[in-house]
Amino acid sequence: MNVRDTGERPMTTQPAIRVQGLQKSYKALEVLRGVDFDVERGSIFALLGSNGAGKTTVVKILSTLLKADAGTAGVNGFDVATQAADVRESISLTGQFAAVDEILSGRENLVLVARLRHLEGPGRIADDLLARFSLTDAGARRVSTYSGGMRRRLDIAMSLVGNPSVIFLDEPTTGLDPEGRLEVWQAIRELAGQGTTVLLTTQYLDEAEQLADRIAILHEGRIIVNGTLAELKQLLPPAKREYVEKQPTLEDVFLALVGARKDTTSTGERR
Repeated sequence: MNVRDTGERPMTTQPAIRVQGLQKSYKALEVLRGVDFDVERGSIFALLGSNGAGKTTVVKILSTLLKADAGTAGVNGFDVATQAADVRESISLTGQFAAVDEILSGRENLVLVARLRHLEGPGRIADDLLARFSLTDAGARRVSTYSGGMRRRLDIAMSLVGNPSVIFLDEPTTGLDPEGRLEVWQAIRELAGQGTTVLLTTQYLDEAEQLADRIAILHEGRIIVNGTLAELKQLLPPAKREYVEKQPTLEDVFLALVGARKDTTSTGERR
């Protein structure tokens, strides 16, 4: 989903995204049980969690596709519940699977989106985005001939038609081979480098480790830790082997925290 950007963005020093006490249930299933976090402008924020942790639900609420049961959320200074139209005008959402037309060329996909957004100069917009995502040479080819990484890069490029200030990437490298993942990672780094705020959901620990300025771990509907990679590593003591200090990896931190929570739940809350 991409929404036309009017160019009028609220002048504020507050975070690009602010979430406080977010709750969501589906009948008896509590998916979100009081989620809190902020995302600073121009940063990459990774929401890390296992399948079913509630990551996509958070993104759907922030992009106004779903209503929360309780709590508040704001994007770009607008409340997602009461100012949904304003939120949509300044965001873009890229889902888990590339939403591109394989019959059209890469350039034609971009031109189509620009025309649907009623933007001036759709051809120029398409050419600029093809260059930005290193797709110029493939721009005239049908998307059906693209690799997985190229399709995902085109998908992200289509999301940026209209210059949204905030972009949500929900599991952006699902199903990609290692080369495709690296291509997408580079595209995401460039987005943040040009001032776009990126909220990235992922279950891949190395993805969060490579890309994110801050990482929040969502587990059983709650944020159990939120910090920089360095801060998260400080949660575990370094392992010492043969007089060489080994710092814990993000995988060590994630498994220790999630495992500890599961142990507590099984021995306490669920008795």
